[in-house]
Amino acid sequence: MFALKPISQASVPSALAKAERYRLLNEPSEAESICRDVLDVDPKHQQARISLVLALTDQIPEDSRAFGEAIANTAHLDDAYDRAYYAGIAWERRARARLHTGGHDSHHQAYDWIVRAMQLFEGAEKLKAEGNDDAVLRWNTCVRMLQEHRELGPRAQEASEAILSE
Repeated sequence: MFALKPISQASVPSALAKAERYRLLNEPSEAESICRDVLDVDPKHQQARISLVLALTDQIPEDSRAFGEAIANTAHLDDAYDRAYYAGIAWERRARARLHTGGHDSHHQAYDWIVRAMQLFEGAEKLKAEGNDDAVLRWNTCVRMLQEHRELGPRAQEASEAILSE
């Protein structure tokens, strides 16, 4: 079997630039591989971790493992804002993928997941640095999605039946 070869620490900046280009070229699995190579030589590299999360979320529509791995990787982000913001992106992209896939209960699941994303963006907004409105931009995108897709909504609450005793 073949073994992975490590990259040098000096190549990390150019490797991350390549990962970004692969994401822009809609080749997220290549970007994911590069980010994993960077994290192999520097497990705490925050930009590599963020790029990995984004590359994984790009794959959510096609790859069932991508969402779980993206969420798991957000836990390794040092900054609380980043953890909330990038987890929000993962939930938002999961909701969009579910909406486009359709099927049984898709409108309720997509709604639940977009609301979860909005909760995370709201949490990130409270932690944001001055001048960083990225969480607000994502929140607004989610609101527009809900406005655009009026079919999305919460599950109807089941009415509990009265207990009849003898």
